[in-house]
Amino acid sequence: MRVLVTGGAGYIGSVSVEALLAAGHEPVVMDDCSTGHAAAVPAGVQFLRQDYGDRETTTATLAEHGVQAILHCAARSLVGESVQEPSRYYRQNVAGGIGLLEAARAAGVSRIVFSSTAAVYGTPDATPIPEDAPLRPINPYGETKRIFETALAWYGRAYGMRSASLRYFNAAGASAANGEDHDPETHLVPNVLAAASGGAPVTLFGADYPTPDGTPLRDYVHVLDIADAHVRALEATGRPDAPELLVCNLGSGSGFSVREVLAAAERVTGRQIPAVVGARRAGDPPVLLATIDRAREALGWTPRRGTLDEMIESAWAWRSAHPEGYAS
Repeated sequence: MRVLVTGGAGYIGSVSVEALLAAGHEPVVMDDCSTGHAAAVPAGVQFLRQDYGDRETTTATLAEHGVQAILHCAARSLVGESVQEPSRYYRQNVAGGIGLLEAARAAGVSRIVFSSTAAVYGTPDATPIPEDAPLRPINPYGETKRIFETALAWYGRAYGMRSASLRYFNAAGASAANGEDHDPETHLVPNVLAAASGGAPVTLFGADYPTPDGTPLRDYVHVLDIADAHVRALEATGRPDAPELLVCNLGSGSGFSVREVLAAAERVTGRQIPAVVGARRAGDPPVLLATIDRAREALGWTPRRGTLDEMIESAWAWRSAHPEGYAS
C-alpha cells in the first residue's frame, strides 16, 4: 500500500514511516519542516517538502504518486500556543485539514488515518476514559482536533471515505533512528532527560493533587506502539466492513505520576534529576487514563512496551546518540 504521511518528518510521523516500511508498505512523506526535521526521513523514502493544506498541490501529489491511503500526523500541537494564537491552529489544523480531505476526494483517495489526541476529552467526568466520553476540549488545540474528527465522520457518510482516528495520550520513547527534538520542548520525558544532562531543573506543576504521591497521574504510550497502531488502522480501513469512522484510544492501560517518571529516569540514567515544585496549571486534572479495549478488539493492538523504564531507556539512548538532536 502506498501511503502519504503528512508530518512524516516529525516525531510520531517519522517513527510511523519506519513502521510502514517494516510492514512492507510504501510511505511518501509530506512535511514543510516548520517543526519536523528532514534528517528524520529514512533514506530512500520519497520526501516532499510542502504544505499538505494546499489543495491543488496535494491533489496533484496524491495522483502522481498513486497514493492509496493517508496517515495524517501533521498539525500544530502546542496547547499554550493554541490559546495565545488560536487563528494559527484553526488555519492549519482545521482549514488545512479540510484542504487535505478535498484533495483526497479529488484524487480518489478514500482511506485516511488521523493521528488525534486525548485533548479532545478536556477534563473528563471519570477515568479511565472511554471513547464515547463527552468531547469537551478546554483549549483550541483540542478543539481543532475534535472538529477534524467530526469532518471525517461526515465525509465518510457523504462521500464513502473510511477513516480511523487514534486518540493517544502522552507519547514517549524513541526508535533507534528517531526521537523527540522540539523547540520549544513541552513534553515531560525529554525535559526530564535534559535535566539529567545538566539542563534546567524539572518543574512539577503541583504536588498536592489527590494522588498517591501528590503529582498528576498520566497515561504514557511508547511511540513505537503508536506507530504500530497507525499501520494496523491503515490496514483496517481497507476491510470490506470498515466503518465510516473508527475511534480508538491508545495508552498503556495504566498510569504513572510525574514523580514516578522522575524516579524511572534516575534509574535509567544513573543520575539525580533536579526538580522544583511550581503552582498547578489551570485545567490540569489529577488523573488522565485511557480505556484501550476498543483498539485491542478492532485492531488487534496492545501496547508491547508499556513500562516507564522501556520508554525512558529508548529516549535516553536516542538522546545520548544525538545530544544536539537532529543537528548532531
